Amino acid sequence: MPVIQIVGYKNSGKTTLIGKLLQILNAMNLRVAVIKHDVHGFEADRVSTDTFRHRRAGAVATAITSPWRTAIIEERETRLRELVKHFEDYDMTIVEGFKQETYPKIVLIRDKADLPLLQELTEVRAAVFRQEAEGCLDNDGTGGILAGSDLPCYHIDDVEEIAKLIIVSILSLEE
Repeated sequence: MPVIQIVGYKNSGKTTLIGKLLQILNAMNLRVAVIKHDVHGFEADRVSTDTFRHRRAGAVATAITSPWRTAIIEERETRLRELVKHFEDYDMTIVEGFKQETYPKIVLIRDKADLPLLQELTEVRAAVFRQEAEGCLDNDGTGGILAGSDLPCYHIDDVEEIAKLIIVSILSLEE
């Protein structure tokens, strides 16, 4: 199953880009799963729900299911490969974050300070620049970091072109 990572530093536009990509991919009748990495911790269960009360009472895992939705909450970290395997029946999985993993990546660049990501990370397939990054761009679009490289570069608003890249190069890798 194809996996693409959307990576970048905090507030680089990852979630917004994924939301726009999902609209395009869903319009193509693709069933897309999304996995988000949160290094700060999160609380997905709402206070006063039964599953919240079960966890507060000491359950280390809870699940709730209906004919339309299933949620599983475990009091442990789950490795990305395990999560990806869980979603193997979908057409593709988009991973937000997990910079150090080895799946194909689209890297979001906010400004010059983010440019080293393009050299530090593995499996980088494209760079996406935000409006704020335009001041750091020169002839090759990367402040010289990618001189001589054939790495595709996009503006954050080029969502249809980014979706084409995912469809043509990322999805075709898995076939």
